[in-house]
Amino acid sequence: MATGDQNDMAARMQAVLPPWFGAPSPILTALLTGIGAIWAFVYSLLTYVTLQTRIATATNIFLDMISLDFFGDNLPRNPGESDTAFRARIDQNILRPQATRAALSQTLIDLTGRPPIIFEPTRPEDTGSYNQGGAGYGVAGGWGDLGLPFQCFVTAYRPQENGIANVAGWNGGGGYGVGPIEYADLALASLGISDATIDAAIAAVMPAASIAWTRISN
Repeated sequence: MATGDQNDMAARMQAVLPPWFGAPSPILTALLTGIGAIWAFVYSLLTYVTLQTRIATATNIFLDMISLDFFGDNLPRNPGESDTAFRARIDQNILRPQATRAALSQTLIDLTGRPPIIFEPTRPEDTGSYNQGGAGYGVAGGWGDLGLPFQCFVTAYRPQENGIANVAGWNGGGGYGVGPIEYADLALASLGISDATIDAAIAAVMPAASIAWTRISN
């Protein structure tokens, strides 16, 4: 089986040449080794390109391109996010249920780790009615309105993020000679999820021609 080694490439070419040049033939060997180096590069490039055609093996910018192809701008790579973590999110979102209340709720739970509050003004279970739902006379809740079809009100919560354990930042209880301090990689921290990312996740799962009035809270 062929490999990407230039000596292997040269040996394969040598094997199919007619026996005219005798042995040893240093000039022919040098020529074939040079050509083998070119083919070794082409072979390694082809191997790399083949890996980038599958989600399971794609890396770097090619993984970002795959996300862009499937989701547009709705699933960008988070700052400092590794290929492994980004790939897991892509796999999770490709087969994610769409266009349902349950899908919206699960999307936000997966993203932030916190369940949202979803209120549909045309849904009796949300607005309450006689012997149904969680609202009614004397019970806190929201007013229903049949004039607001295909709309919902969503309270999404930002994730409860942490920094790097036992390490403080500037003016935050740490510093040279004051408490633990270190140079750290972003991968060590639990990175925040921006409000724009939360908005994009909601928009990606909502049905066409529907509106989610969104409030993002801590």
